[in-house]
Formats: sequence, structure tokens, C-alpha cells
Amino acid sequence: MDRPKLEVADVFRHYGEAYRQEHGASLSTAQRRVMTAIEVCRTAALGGHLEQCDHCGHQRNAYNSCSDRHCPKCQSFARAQWLEDRQSELLDTQYFHVVFTVPEQIATIAYQNKRELYGILFRTAAETLRTIAADPKHLGAEIGFFAVLHTWGQNLLHHPHLHCVVPGGGLSADGTEWISCRDGFFLPVRVLSWLFRRLFLEKLVDAFDAGKLEFFSSLESLRHRSSFLDYLAPLQAGRLGGLRQAALRGTRAGVGLRRALYSSRGDLQ
Repeated sequence: MDRPKLEVADVFRHYGEAYRQEHGASLSTAQRRVMTAIEVCRTAALGGHLEQCDHCGHQRNAYNSCSDRHCPKCQSFARAQWLEDRQSELLDTQYFHVVFTVPEQIATIAYQNKRELYGILFRTAAETLRTIAADPKHLGAEIGFFAVLHTWGQNLLHHPHLHCVVPGGGLSADGTEWISCRDGFFLPVRVLSWLFRRLFLEKLVDAFDAGKLEFFSSLESLRHRSSFLDYLAPLQAGRLGGLRQAALRGTRAGVGLRRALYSSRGDLQ
């Protein structure tokens, strides 16, 4: 595969300093450290070493890598190993891909309160899936799943959303029986959506009341509780975000982690 003309490191080197100056108040020390690591990865700043071919003896100089877990250059092997490990854990059942997203109003708050808002997103999604799955009217089983947070979309704009990969079934309440969902259908999107919206907004208000949220620049007015509640009011009965689910192939070959059987459907209304 040919090397791309531009890499994340090139963008950081060109625009990183200006970005840090503009968004300094909302960047954590860890985020600054990651940006710097990617900028200097495989450059003279980290030194180098001599590589030699075992067969022909050819030698070449190579710059050292940053080894940061966020660096797209350094983590290709770790990513491949992670996928292989997950594939070995696949059950002999169908799998579903469920995506939880939040709207721009919430994403704006999340940008200034990343740790708290992302934590709420994880906890709310987990509670929503487990609660509806345990309901005898739907599945009546205790389920397990894993979730991966994406903080930007394909357009590289800030867009927090959670990807969940869920087996199509779970254990009975007494733990003695496997209960499967219907073929190609996991849980009703509308029911999941309603519960997700209610739980998310409740936890968000609780976080505000506990003094865990901070607001800067254009969001400073939200420091007042009345303004904060007014800001959330349109989301109470309207659209909070999006929730989509699609069936996946569940095979030990791992295709289930990559290819959907049918298109995502069901916006959260």
C-alpha cells in the first residue's frame, strides 16, 4: 500500500500550534502530550537506529517511533492484535451493531467536559441496553457487549458517539439457559431511544448539580442552573441524538466485526 500524501502528523505539524493557542482552555495535558508525540514520531527529535537485513546485509537509518497508543503509525500492530483477540472470543450466535450518538448541543458541552460527558455516555448506553434486554417483554436475558468511543465523525468534526457490538442473546435470570433474540432483530429501537434519552438527561443534570461541569466562552451562561435547564428543555421531548442498530455476521472468522447484513435504521425521536 502506498504511503498517503498527508498523514495526521503532517496536519498536526502544520496547524497544531495554532490549534493549541485557540483551544488551549479546553485541551488537557494528556491531549497536548499526544499531539506532541504524533508530531515528533519518526523524526530526528526522537533519535534513530540502524536497521540491517538478515539476508543481504543492507543497512538503513530509521528514526524512532513515539509508541503512543493514539498514534496512527505506531498502533497498527496493536490494532490488528486487538481484533484477533476479540475474534477468538466470538460466540456461535448472531451479533448486532448498536450506535448511540448525541446532538450538537450536547457535543458542545462534551467538548469542554470530556471526561464527565463521555462517562455519562458509556454508563447510559450500558444501562439502557441491559435494562431493556432484561425486560421479559423484550428479551428477558442478561447480556454482555463491548463499546468503543469515537469522538469525531468521518468529516473529522467533533461528534461523540458510541459503537456497541452486542451478541444476539444472553443468559437467563438464573444463569442456566441461553436466550436468543429473533433472527435479524435485537431490541426495539424506539424503546431503547426513549430510555436512553431519559437516563442521559437525568445524569447530565445530576452532574451539573454536583458541580462536575465547567463552561467557557460561548457556554458561560450555562453556569446558571436556570439557563442550563432552558438549554436542555428542547431535548426533553424532542430529539436527543441518534440510535441505530444493524445485524452483523457472527462467525469465528471475525466477519461480524466488519460487515453489516442490512442498513442501520431508527433515529431516536
